[in-house]
Amino acid sequence: MKPEVSVNGTDIVTDIHPCYVIDNLNYILTNSPSIICVLIYGFLALLSVTTVCGNFLVIISIVYFKQLHTPTNYLILSLAAADLLVGIIVFPFSMVFSLSSCQYHEGLFCKVRGSFDISLSTCSILNLCCISVDRYYAVCKPLTYSIKINHCVVVIMILMSWGVSALIGIVVIIAGLNSETCEGKCLITVLIANTIGLILSFYFPVIIMLCIYLKIFLVALRQARRIQNTKSGAAVSKMERKATKTLAVVLGVFLLCWTPFFLCYTFLPYTNDSVPGSVMETLNWLTLSNSMLNPFIYAFFYSWFRSAFKMIISGKIFRGDFVNSKLH
Repeated sequence: MKPEVSVNGTDIVTDIHPCYVIDNLNYILTNSPSIICVLIYGFLALLSVTTVCGNFLVIISIVYFKQLHTPTNYLILSLAAADLLVGIIVFPFSMVFSLSSCQYHEGLFCKVRGSFDISLSTCSILNLCCISVDRYYAVCKPLTYSIKINHCVVVIMILMSWGVSALIGIVVIIAGLNSETCEGKCLITVLIANTIGLILSFYFPVIIMLCIYLKIFLVALRQARRIQNTKSGAAVSKMERKATKTLAVVLGVFLLCWTPFFLCYTFLPYTNDSVPGSVMETLNWLTLSNSMLNPFIYAFFYSWFRSAFKMIISGKIFRGDFVNSKLH
């Protein structure tokens, strides 16, 4: 009979992670890993290294090259920092304390892992929300953009994103510790973790971003019709639309990676249905893989990021002063 794993009192996982065994009711890493386990952890380690390296390239590019010192790129820098921490902290924690093992026997390290996971994912989506506001003013209010979105405003946005994310992470840990005093399903804990927390950290910001990008899309269409006969205006509009399109792709990839897990995590605790542990693990790693994808999106759409990446990887920036280089 397969053991069932519970989340907040609801049995939803019905199989064992291939890298773990049950020993005296403890869910522990096996001493003799199977080939599947080795392949899984090899792939996850590669994912972690790629995530760290990719986002590190984005951070170095924006910090080093003056051409990239723009309000939008500072927000991208904050997003890359959150993704970098996912690669450094959440990936290793999730490999040692997997979702399945934490659902079976939740301890302090599992709560810490979950807190970092939730905090950094919240930070990512709040940074994306700030980026959507930046794009709104760039496309819809271009005459007031430099006034509304200046370096001071961007710093405040970034501090608020990280501050709110840290607060949510702390609340999750406190709620998790309080749940230990609950017998069976703790309604308050489920309400905080599976309803209020998810609404504030995912659903509400996503709805805001979707509304903003819809407004941007409609305004961009009107602007394209008005300035199609003006070369200079068309060039500026084309540049802003390209930046908006790129960041909209970043948002779309984020939604594709995160929505399945959030929907599953939101509704399953309120049902009697079970889901294979492998499915939950796959959804969990799909969410984390989003942190790896963003740098590739920038490199694909932005030629100046590609140029910056090439100069960094080749070591060219260490052989001279290229701070003021014109990136193409």
